[in-house]
Amino acid sequence: MSRTLWAGPEQSSRPTDEEERLRELGYQPVLARRMGSFGNFAISFSVISILSGCMTLYGFGLGTGGPAVMMWGWAGVGLFVLCVGLALAEVTSAYPTSGALYYMADRLGGRRWGWYTGWLNLLGLLGAIAGIDYGAALFTGAFLNLRFGFEPTPGSTFVIFLCILLLHAVLNLFGVRLVSVLNSISVWWHLTGVAVIVGALAIVPDHHQSAEFVFTEFVNDTGWANPFYVAAVGLLLAQYTFSGYDASAHLSEETSNASVSAAKGIVRAIWVSWIAGFALLAGLTFAIQDYAGTQNSATGVPPAQILLDALGSGGATALLLVVIVAQLFCGNAEVAAASRMVFAFSRDNALPGSALWRKVSSRTQTPVNAVWLSVAVAGVLAVPSLYSATAYGAVTAINVIGITPAYAIPIYLRLRAGDRFRPGPWSLGRWSKPIGWTAVVWVAVVTVLFCLPQKSPVTIDSMNYAEIALAVVLVLASVWWYVARGSYGTPAPYGNARERAEISEGIV
Repeated sequence: MSRTLWAGPEQSSRPTDEEERLRELGYQPVLARRMGSFGNFAISFSVISILSGCMTLYGFGLGTGGPAVMMWGWAGVGLFVLCVGLALAEVTSAYPTSGALYYMADRLGGRRWGWYTGWLNLLGLLGAIAGIDYGAALFTGAFLNLRFGFEPTPGSTFVIFLCILLLHAVLNLFGVRLVSVLNSISVWWHLTGVAVIVGALAIVPDHHQSAEFVFTEFVNDTGWANPFYVAAVGLLLAQYTFSGYDASAHLSEETSNASVSAAKGIVRAIWVSWIAGFALLAGLTFAIQDYAGTQNSATGVPPAQILLDALGSGGATALLLVVIVAQLFCGNAEVAAASRMVFAFSRDNALPGSALWRKVSSRTQTPVNAVWLSVAVAGVLAVPSLYSATAYGAVTAINVIGITPAYAIPIYLRLRAGDRFRPGPWSLGRWSKPIGWTAVVWVAVVTVLFCLPQKSPVTIDSMNYAEIALAVVLVLASVWWYVARGSYGTPAPYGNARERAEISEGIV
């Protein structure tokens, strides 16, 4: 199959009909295009979810650099991630498909680039579901502890996690319109929730930490002596939170005016999260009453202890419920994004059993089997949390080192293409190259960084398993390449004439 850098005609002659544009890119419309511009932004904002990422990894940040690294790390990482988002948005505008990153890489660099980008993207998305929903389970356990005296154990937390996965699977089976409505509610829930939490922590407590403490206090509980290494590891809190904004691209086949809306959705989700997340981290850190007590909270969730110490049991319970609902919104949006990636990858014959995973419900126009596969694999990824306290950190690292390189590959290939790349209606113009190269370098740095051990001494319990998971996926992807390369393509020539007709009419 020949490869071209063509991304359609010049902007002036580009089709305004997104269905026509999708056909130009090689695919028959199958999914329902019922999501608007705000809904597309909302899904990426919901997946980033500052009330999930910041709150879930806050305890990690307390020991890996402390307040100084959390605050300045958030500011710095956010700036670099914005560069990644801007560069990715430009390529998304040219290739608005559910396959998103791997389709871009395939078209710009060739089949192997697309293949490995797809597997990395898939690893990151599935790891994100596991990380988000397990984090929601941890917070639910803390809520039950405060409200009913429930003692969360690894086993009970895992049961809660499975129930949350099931909830998200069921919600995603009702169609993209419900997903869009929930994500729109999620935006206002997150922003209002941050305002309420920060406001309560600013007004109610009699004691607050000083600005010097919040912005300069460095804490190292990692066992590593080098403060620069510790600070670098501490960036995981921000980098983990700032991931998943490719959701806007994955939902582009279900978005009106996707060539513009999906690109804008990516960028807007990042900068809104950047500002709101900084306020949330500052509000929590100023309100710390007992640092050691927060780290060793009986609830198992340090932010819950901050709320408890600062606001009392009633206030802490109420605000924890706000956080849990936000995390549920986040997990639901991530399942939507991951399932579309599974659907698109299967549509191009890249997964074992592709014919099963690419089927779309005739009633809801939703990839039902892809939804179930996404939550099932996420459940398996979190199983080690039953046996190791460090497993959750490994799951979050899997998310980061899987999905972050996948962001950079299409950006790099777009830069390599130079003037041969035909931008879509949303373009960076002369800023494309400086922003793009900044994004690629940043991704290279954090990918290496998050493969490094986070605790010393390195033992079976404390080692970073993320690089092992990454290596396993790359090996499996390489092996499967030799099995499926004959049938893989964008688009793939799958099925017989009848199946192709059914796919095109959305009646599988």
